Amino acid sequence: MAPTFIKCSQRQMKMKIIFFFAFPMLFLGACNNSEKAYDATGIFEATEITVSAQVSGEVQQFDITEGQSLEAGAQAGQIDTYQLVQKLGELEAAKQQIYANNAATESRQLDLNKQLATLQQQIVHAQRERQRFAELVRDGAVPRKQLDDLNDQISLLQRQMAATSDQLRSNNAAFAEQSKGLQAQIKGVEAQQRQLERQIQNATIIVPKGGVVLEKFVEAGEFVGVGKPLFKLAQMNHVYLRAYVTSAQLKSVMLGQKVKVYADYGGGKQQEYGGKVTWISSRSEFTPKTIVTDDERADLVYAVKIAIKNDGRVKIGMYGEVKF
Repeated sequence: MAPTFIKCSQRQMKMKIIFFFAFPMLFLGACNNSEKAYDATGIFEATEITVSAQVSGEVQQFDITEGQSLEAGAQAGQIDTYQLVQKLGELEAAKQQIYANNAATESRQLDLNKQLATLQQQIVHAQRERQRFAELVRDGAVPRKQLDDLNDQISLLQRQMAATSDQLRSNNAAFAEQSKGLQAQIKGVEAQQRQLERQIQNATIIVPKGGVVLEKFVEAGEFVGVGKPLFKLAQMNHVYLRAYVTSAQLKSVMLGQKVKVYADYGGGKQQEYGGKVTWISSRSEFTPKTIVTDDERADLVYAVKIAIKNDGRVKIGMYGEVKF
């Protein structure tokens, strides 16, 4: 039995030696055949818009909630406009007073014109009477004194007419200057009115672009000032992956290039999307610590943006991969 035992042991030893040398070769072959399924990785982002208050006042109505989808042009809230409306009313009253003052001046000018026309008619009538009385005086029908009194009356009317004409000319010049001033005042008031009307319009909080509400910074009842952030929204229909590539990879990346993008949902679950390179940074930067590039030894990388059409499952900050 001894020779049989020795024979078996030698065969087992031979198998062990073959396995010992073959296993590393298989392992190395497997490593050489493995290839990364991606060329670069990054984080999904979206175009974010912060909507701020354009007027000061109390937020009367603000019913939006985080995660809510809003359409462009929709009303998101309302800021109190009481003070603005009061000022607008005061300006309208001031403008009407300017119009009233201008109308009073025009009325005085009209009265002077009427006076001048009346004096002119009286002078014409008196001159006719003087001619008639002159004939009667020549015939001896009336005394000379009546003709003299009539001449004195005509002289008085002519002096009054001259004085009224001078006053009218002076008033016309003053009225022209006054009218310019009044028109300037009216334009100033109307400019302030338009400004207030614009502020009243801006007190209605309007959604500038459609998107999903990411953050809500104020609540109804709070007082806000001009420029105070109200809420932030993002256009989630079209998101983009911000990835980083090395100089060696940069030569194979072009604007408009169609690529494959993989959204990582964790636990080995991924979703493939068709992507398009929309932006390539023209400036290099140091490798971000949170980003793993194809060549981890590279110190400088270039940021690229790959746009995808979101089906609603890709979220901001989600990890993604891209294959060029």
